Amino acid sequence: MTRFDVLVQVMPRDTLLDPQGQAVGQALTALGFAGIGDVRVGKAVTFQLDRPDEDAAKRDARAMCERLLANPVTEAFTVVVEGAT
Repeated sequence: MTRFDVLVQVMPRDTLLDPQGQAVGQALTALGFAGIGDVRVGKAVTFQLDRPDEDAAKRDARAMCERLLANPVTEAFTVVVEGAT
């Protein structure tokens, strides 16, 4: 088995409003930061995964996202898998 580092990034779908992102954008502007564009707020999940190869690690990490880590109706996700150092 090889241990892989996994990074999952979950973000609201682009077609949906992001009230939390809007609030952060407005707060940054109120603090004097100019030129703030479309702010989106999501979450990142990191973990290590023991699998025989990178393809198996990617497949299982995606399955975890589809079943628990992301809501497929309102959120999109990306999975990055790297060999652990």
